[in-house]
Amino acid sequence: MDSAKLWALLCLLFMGMIAGCNGTGDDLNPSGDNNVKTTVQEPGQPVLIGSAVGQAGPDFTLSDTADNKVTLSKVLPTTTGVVLYFSMQWCPICEVHLDSLRSSVVPNFPNVRFYVVDYTAGSVAEASNWAQSSGYAGGGWTVLADTNQSVAKMYQATMGATVVIDKSGVVKMNEDYKDGDRLQETLNGLL
Repeated sequence: MDSAKLWALLCLLFMGMIAGCNGTGDDLNPSGDNNVKTTVQEPGQPVLIGSAVGQAGPDFTLSDTADNKVTLSKVLPTTTGVVLYFSMQWCPICEVHLDSLRSSVVPNFPNVRFYVVDYTAGSVAEASNWAQSSGYAGGGWTVLADTNQSVAKMYQATMGATVVIDKSGVVKMNEDYKDGDRLQETLNGLL
């Protein structure tokens, strides 16, 4: 096989690999919104359950640091919306984000429930110890222990992921926390 044919074959194989990566081909032309999960809901179709913007957020029950059960579907009717911030223990980036949330976001939205989801804690006691020792007990939010990472998986969340769910249970934002501006804009849209 001559080099031109070999080159063409390698290009086709490469393009096939990119196409087989479930949409990662668009990452070759980054838009800056690569961490935004979106979906299009067809009119007249039932609401899809999932973590993408426009989908109904999956319901869950987690324990807070006092071992009280918190169930999303029970919280939503009592608030304008819910913010889930996914944090790892002893994460310097998360500490910066949480300080920003505490000073710039939480005080502006008294009718929104804020939850810090500790998805690295092996137990409620471990999440409680982390919240106390790091100064994140209180702060305008409740720390939840996602001890088996079930909620992190449901929302396809990793360190710094921030999810906003409106009163009706629809995901309005699911992306990495940056500076709080996008979060505040989304929360203003709930009012």
